Amino acid sequence: MTVFRPQCLLFGLLISCLAATILPTARAASPIGLWRGADATFEIFESEGTLSARIVSLSEPMTAEGKEKTDIYNPDPTKHEDPIIGLIFISGFMKKSDDHWENGTVYDPKSGRSYSCSMDLQDPDKIKLRGFIGTSLFGRDYIWTRVN
Repeated sequence: MTVFRPQCLLFGLLISCLAATILPTARAASPIGLWRGADATFEIFESEGTLSARIVSLSEPMTAEGKEKTDIYNPDPTKHEDPIIGLIFISGFMKKSDDHWENGTVYDPKSGRSYSCSMDLQDPDKIKLRGFIGTSLFGRDYIWTRVN
């Protein structure tokens, strides 16, 4: 004959709740997906074993004249009419650990310049991108948050 023990039921419920909260965070988070920066939304995607990113929307997609923003500062004049939305502006990120990527290049369409960059997934919903020239000591950080 089996005796019902309320403490066993309570213990089982506690273990189930802990497993439900711990297991989803145990696997490594991925930077692949949609992210929001200060003035745009970006999509990070994998291509040929590296990570890249494209601009999917801008907070101000039109110029003061009411025209779609294009890549007017690109050093290649044939790209001046290319829209900013859809532009792949980050490429080449190689995974170094579960939360760090290096050897990337970031293109700034506001200046037409390209920089080296690294990326750290600070938590599942926060990325720090660091653009720099030469060494990462001389650079700037950008924080993006995941779009849900």
